[in-house]
Amino acid sequence: MKNNRSSTLLTKNHLGKIPDDERLHQNDYLEAVKAFARLTYESVYVINYETMAFEYVSENPLFLCGYSPAEVMALGYEFYFKNVPEDDLTLLHVINEAGFDFFKNLPGEEKIQYSITYDFHLLHRDGKKVLINHKLTPLFLTREKKMWKAMCIVSISHHKTPGNICIHKQGSDALWKLDLKDKTWRKSEKPKLTKREIEVLHLHAQGLSIHEIAEKVSVTPDTVKYYRRQIFDRLNVGTIVEALSYAVNNKMI
Repeated sequence: MKNNRSSTLLTKNHLGKIPDDERLHQNDYLEAVKAFARLTYESVYVINYETMAFEYVSENPLFLCGYSPAEVMALGYEFYFKNVPEDDLTLLHVINEAGFDFFKNLPGEEKIQYSITYDFHLLHRDGKKVLINHKLTPLFLTREKKMWKAMCIVSISHHKTPGNICIHKQGSDALWKLDLKDKTWRKSEKPKLTKREIEVLHLHAQGLSIHEIAEKVSVTPDTVKYYRRQIFDRLNVGTIVEALSYAVNNKMI
């Protein structure tokens, strides 16, 4: 459902009608998206900025908030206004403004290599509020190199509060974080883990305990605890679950 309030507040990426010849290379692309959705635990959906509508919504319940995929698709951008708290809607508006300003200044085809990630709350029909992590990356650009369609991935956030806005470039350790106070992007690099710290994370991901990891890598349990503390400090997290979530989301393991 197209809504003027929705399109005005939640995106500044306004497109005119896309020429028919630009549509030809999109044949059956949604089949690949659907196949990916079947293989991941995360929610997947596709935004079409020409129509300001959702073109696909997966069946994963996290993003649906108690609706069916068909109901979410019918709501389109109005879904956000029904299921995102007011403060977080304001945050999404800021992210949209800053994100598309950043995207606009990137070189041509290089734009396809960038993705943005941020956290906000969703309100479910039963009243439950969940902090989710939302990732968005371009699927198709227009001839003018504007974002035409984007794929979005939704999972549970490992943070405690909304925000945490970062832009990543594929194949690069560079990332840009949005300072919400002055709406400025600040460039930095992904934190780096040592080979042993990555090994410890892998073993935790397999469900091994601290003592089992110590035996596996031939060190004492206290040494494993030291590696864990180092991981927490480098990733700025407080638990092994948060560390694993951060490492997976940032393609570190």
